[in-house]
Amino acid sequence: MTRTPEAAPRAPLSRDRVLRAAVTLADDIGIEALSMRRLAQELGVVPMALYKHVAHKEELLDGMVETVVGEIHPPAPGTDWRGAVRQRILSARAALLGHPWAARVIRSRTGPAPALLAHIDAVIGMFRAGGFSVDLTHHAMHALGSRVLGFTQEVFDDAPGPDPQRPATLPPAAAAAYPHVAELAMAVAHDGDSVVGHGCDDQFEFEFALDLLLDGFERLHQQGWTSAGRRGGEN
Repeated sequence: MTRTPEAAPRAPLSRDRVLRAAVTLADDIGIEALSMRRLAQELGVVPMALYKHVAHKEELLDGMVETVVGEIHPPAPGTDWRGAVRQRILSARAALLGHPWAARVIRSRTGPAPALLAHIDAVIGMFRAGGFSVDLTHHAMHALGSRVLGFTQEVFDDAPGPDPQRPATLPPAAAAAYPHVAELAMAVAHDGDSVVGHGCDDQFEFEFALDLLLDGFERLHQQGWTSAGRRGGEN
């Protein structure tokens, strides 16, 4: 008598498995379509089984943020402060680019998740290890803003754009009224999915601004800059 092969046992449900499945599902169908019921279907369990690991949808989203932030890699040992900060931030950007919904979910949270706090703490520690004062580090973190997490709110973010296959154009009247905008719009051919505007290279623009900031921080550090001096009217 021929025996039917038994199916491989299913991996037991755990919080980690639930969160990783949720991240993958959001990557596939979008964060708006993600629901506890849809996630349960994906895992082959009843929805109530999920609530043993995440109490509700908001806790699920918090855990998904933690999972994505967990993909941020530390810099190589021995890297100087500038290289360490740069590597860490670009790793954060790579993690968020791998999950297009993540930046929006991070912005929607009422408070930073522990993993986000750990990431921010690590970046602060890199400045301090480089000899930066608490004062300059404080203002450097303000200047970096959301760039620390790998994303930015660009001046033209979400603005409608023209056909990505052609250089950006403005109607003649608008081009005459805003000549400098028109000049920049026609300067380069833009990538279709750029958040800055059709034709801009988002990664290049991100790294360009990051490097300018890091260069500026280094100059201020070498000058012994303090905010007290600036507030006192020094130039």
